[in-house]
Amino acid sequence: MADGQRVDVAILGGGLAGLTLALQLRQEHPDLSITVLERRAHAAPEAAFKVGESTVEIGAFYFAEVLGLREHLEREQVRKFGFRFFFSDGRSDIDRCTEIGVSRLLPTPSWQIDRGRFENILGGLARERGIDLRAGRVARAVAMGEGETDHRIDWSCADGQGTLSARWVVDASGRAGLLKRQLGLARGNDHDANAVWWRVDGIIDPNDWSDDAQWRARCTPPDRWRSTNHMCGAGYWFWLIPLASGAHSLGIVCDARIHPLDTMDTHAKAMAWLHRHQPRVARALEAPGHAVKDFRFLRGFSYGCSQVFGERWALTGEAGLFLDPFYSPGSDFIAISNTFIADLVARDRAGQAHAPHAALYGQLYQSFYANTLTLYQDQYALFGDERVLPVKVIWDYTYYWSLLAPVFCGGRITDIAMYSRLRPLFERGSALNAAMQPLLREWGRLNAGSAAPAAGRQLDQYGIDWFHELNRSLQDRLDDEAFDARIAGNLRRMEALAAETLARARDVHPGIDAPGLDALLSGVPAQPASLAPLWYAAA
Repeated sequence: MADGQRVDVAILGGGLAGLTLALQLRQEHPDLSITVLERRAHAAPEAAFKVGESTVEIGAFYFAEVLGLREHLEREQVRKFGFRFFFSDGRSDIDRCTEIGVSRLLPTPSWQIDRGRFENILGGLARERGIDLRAGRVARAVAMGEGETDHRIDWSCADGQGTLSARWVVDASGRAGLLKRQLGLARGNDHDANAVWWRVDGIIDPNDWSDDAQWRARCTPPDRWRSTNHMCGAGYWFWLIPLASGAHSLGIVCDARIHPLDTMDTHAKAMAWLHRHQPRVARALEAPGHAVKDFRFLRGFSYGCSQVFGERWALTGEAGLFLDPFYSPGSDFIAISNTFIADLVARDRAGQAHAPHAALYGQLYQSFYANTLTLYQDQYALFGDERVLPVKVIWDYTYYWSLLAPVFCGGRITDIAMYSRLRPLFERGSALNAAMQPLLREWGRLNAGSAAPAAGRQLDQYGIDWFHELNRSLQDRLDDEAFDARIAGNLRRMEALAAETLARARDVHPGIDAPGLDALLSGVPAQPASLAPLWYAAA
């Protein structure tokens, strides 16, 4: 790269967020000059270093449909068998633990992504499409341009240093967060959680942990290993995610107040912790063929950011904010921020005022973040409660598939007129979720010390007809009138689920307090009792 080069867009970081943004911009603007500065060499090792392998519907749609990578995902990655949860703390009899998951693949696909393999493919595509991907370059500082003046990026590499001028600069540098630190945008969020993770050779298959043919046959095909498997206990969950390269990703994620990081911050400590809390997993990992490939830990992984879009600058991915991996929202938020950024660049190139949209998109992005944070914040104590967590999982999915997912998958994430039309519905949906989360938390608190339900039950999410249909409907392409009706119908479903959940909670704990839900549901007409399959897991 020549010193002093000038480009339209400079992207600081060539990982998942930066490379997908570069490809999206190139796809939409073939004549745009784009340079990506990436500190690491390409190609990246497979099955090592990067977390964020599990996708959900928004991120999966972005990779497959927006970026056109479905063929690669189907051929070179692992089709995900949904989320799966086992209440297995301290137990080895996995086939006698309560299990939440689907018995068949849901209609709208998602994938387990080997990040090394995927980012190598993205890097190759970037170069093929004329994007200037420069590995081994580290951005050191950005002199922010004012008015129509370009930004200037100072960079260095093993054999020198230089500068790059750009009309737009996007920080996709991950937790290094160069622009966020430089501009003083970092913010905490009171979600104090830690994680440790590692990879091992070979696939870990929960079906190998039981000789019970009937239990194995609960799933068709019997491929539990393709799920994002969550092994749950009070204050934590442990992930098992298969990678297409033939390795398995593993991680402990925990509330720092309940499971301190210093009890698991080496591989030896993590294995000792697993022997206490997930002994069947520990034994599986000690079997031959599962050599350790890497090990990492991260304290306080969740954080916010006061601003993500500015005057011809933006933050995307973990350079901006990060929530929690429990429902795998990382690629969702990359998809959303990249799409907002691409729209801002398009408006600028068209000679339109983009600053008002930057402010609006920033507000929307922060609201998506704040609403999603409620799903995790102060909720980890519930993760060992096999009566309440199944209810929470159904609610959280319903909230996601009812509002945010249809907006993105319907190609409407930048549709300001739609937000204006449907604002009362979105606000009511957010209010319902904000009132539901403390009800679930209180329900779990009141359950403490009571007898656990009978062992070996399965909540088959596939068997809940409306839930299955809610997932399928993400594939529908609707005109404005039909889309508005869809969101209104989804909100009615949320109201029905909230009302029935509150009634069930009061059946179990008559004195449970839920003033927020009581107020929101006042006057809501009774709905058909279509949610009954949920409750045998909560009884």
